[in-house]
Amino acid sequence: MRYRLFTLVLLLLPFTPSAHAVPAIQEAHLENGLRILLMEAHNVPMVSMRLTMAAGSRFDAANKGGTASLLASMLSDHTSQHAHETWADLLDSDAIQLGSDVGRDELNLSLTTLKDVLKPGIDALAEALLQPGWNSKRFAIMKQDALASAQKELEDAGAQASEAAAGLLFAGHPYGHRPNGSLASLSQIELDDLKRLYASQVKPQGAVLAVSGDITMDELRPLLEKKLADWRGAPAKGLNDIIPPQAVRGKHADVQLPTSQTQVQLLRLGPTRGDANFFPAFVLNHILGGGGFGSRLMEEVREKRGLVYGVYSYFAPLATNGPFVISLSTRGDQAGEAEGVVRTVLAEMAAGKVTKKQLTASKENLTGSFAQRMDSNRERVSLIAMIGFYNLPLDYLSVWTERIDAVSLQQLREQAAAYLNPDEWNRVRVGAGLK
Repeated sequence: MRYRLFTLVLLLLPFTPSAHAVPAIQEAHLENGLRILLMEAHNVPMVSMRLTMAAGSRFDAANKGGTASLLASMLSDHTSQHAHETWADLLDSDAIQLGSDVGRDELNLSLTTLKDVLKPGIDALAEALLQPGWNSKRFAIMKQDALASAQKELEDAGAQASEAAAGLLFAGHPYGHRPNGSLASLSQIELDDLKRLYASQVKPQGAVLAVSGDITMDELRPLLEKKLADWRGAPAKGLNDIIPPQAVRGKHADVQLPTSQTQVQLLRLGPTRGDANFFPAFVLNHILGGGGFGSRLMEEVREKRGLVYGVYSYFAPLATNGPFVISLSTRGDQAGEAEGVVRTVLAEMAAGKVTKKQLTASKENLTGSFAQRMDSNRERVSLIAMIGFYNLPLDYLSVWTERIDAVSLQQLREQAAAYLNPDEWNRVRVGAGLK
């Protein structure tokens, strides 16, 4: 997937003088059903867009993981009107940044451009979307690159841990493979597989175009109607056409790999995007291992015992329950001790050992850093696209700090009891001589 990057300075443009002032998200719909969400920001003459569609890796055909990833790469690489080299030159001539990426639920096309070349930028986005090139030589090159990356990942403990974790937590489920695919799955993919996925899932209904920057809805909508009028239809499978994964508890998976370090992941299912207790769970994770050096896991595993350089936790909500993960890497002879400390922390927090002081510190850290998550158009369109795609309230960003501040100690302890019982966590290890 290609990205034509501006300088880092342009990517880190300031958003607003006020740390918590978030402009309203405006909503409109094109005649074809495409939902447009816009957050105006007129301080710099730039515009970013992110088109998000239900065409992620969960829509890959059986045993062909990596199809959506290759499709995304092809869409941004060339078109039926422009070969790879001329397409790259065309984008560069106007400093247009066009990129693509995939997640488990979604496929994204992204655009960032200066305001005075917005029309050519939208033209390029529409061409990439509506006029795919399907060049067999470029497909062969991209497939070979993907296979080479998959081969290299066979020696990467982190990649192997993630692959094993997906298979363990989502066995038999559409989320059960990594979006980039594996050697086995990539080798099965043909160009026609990409065409089938494109024809069935790359549709305007259910899709969201998030926009942030120096433009108004009155300026934006006519440009989009003109370029996207011929894009029609609904996807064969919608975002919510999925069965929640079956919870697994206490399972283990080991991958033997000749490395000096052992990678350990503890994991379980976490909350969904729209979970009523999302914010208490979010704060809980920050205290557990999402808050860097202030987290419980860093304090107990690294600072007190020196067993790891780093340990962290996160959850990744999806259309249904996503993974809740604790990850660390340590010497093989210390892996058991480090895991034991992690499980002790889980047990203590599940039993209610979470303090008001920890809650207050976590809230202050999260609300204080909120503005940094909104400091560029690119960051904003990613958040806005997520809000629209998962059908979250449009005031989600405006009330984010309020929702964090409203989390109570009782709510925190309830979520700790619900999620942190160590017996309900599964384990993946990658390393040498595992027993």
